[in-house]
Amino acid sequence: MKFSWRRFFTALGAVVVGNAIYLLLMPWLPENAKHAAFRLDWGLVLDFWICVVVFNLLLLVTKK
Repeated sequence: MKFSWRRFFTALGAVVVGNAIYLLLMPWLPENAKHAAFRLDWGLVLDFWICVVVFNLLLLVTKK
């Protein structure tokens, strides 16, 4: 696969926006959905899922 700056910045934007959304939602999340540092837990899975959704939405919006 060839390197693409466009894809890189789309992924970077998805991670930044996805993490911002997760951090904004964090006060209302149940305890088991909150990420603890240096652990593999449901909070990390939820954060990753939000980033994947944002990435796909960005691809959908920016598709030519």
